[in-house]
Amino acid sequence: MLPFAHIGITLGTATLLANLMPRRLFSNKVVEADDGLVTERPQAAIAGVGPSAPGVSWLHALRRYADIRLILVGSLLPDIIDKPVGQLFFRETFSTGRIFSHTLLFVVVLGITGIYLYRRYHKTWLTVLAAGSLMHLVLDTMWQNPQTLLWPLLGFDFQRIVLTDWVTHTIVTPITTKPAVYVPELVGLAVVIWLAWVLLRRKTIFTFIRHGQIR
Repeated sequence: MLPFAHIGITLGTATLLANLMPRRLFSNKVVEADDGLVTERPQAAIAGVGPSAPGVSWLHALRRYADIRLILVGSLLPDIIDKPVGQLFFRETFSTGRIFSHTLLFVVVLGITGIYLYRRYHKTWLTVLAAGSLMHLVLDTMWQNPQTLLWPLLGFDFQRIVLTDWVTHTIVTPITTKPAVYVPELVGLAVVIWLAWVLLRRKTIFTFIRHGQIR
């Protein structure tokens, strides 16, 4: 998958799940970003997000559970780590953009550490990143590459690819000829445009970037 598919489909899935959850589970608290971390605050602390607010938006419902900015980062986290390492800095060693962060071990470590942070300090930021990274592996259909997904159970080497003319073979050709690539990309792009439209309409882009809030 390419970036718009990862970002948009992950955000769309998280938003749908948040709106399907019973509101009574979070009737007394809401998730809010604080200096990059996620803490729990009373609903009254955030204007427009409360049981009395008419027509709570889909994104506001998601906002109760997670910092949306972290969902966006988590959806791309494996690529953010692996692409520079495997294709740029250590190209001769790995010759692939799917290495350590595309493994199930990476997600498990993030998830376990995230659960510890939540139980100990009531911080959910790492759990959100773990969930976004797991969704990334699903969208990349990593089960088709068990050598990487189950690393190091099947050995310590990663499946190498030919990086010559990588952009054409990995991005340009698939996005113009393969429905399995360009259809999810269009779906993801639609969700990203929706998010951008909400932020522009509510004139809250900088507030969202700085604090993760959508008024």
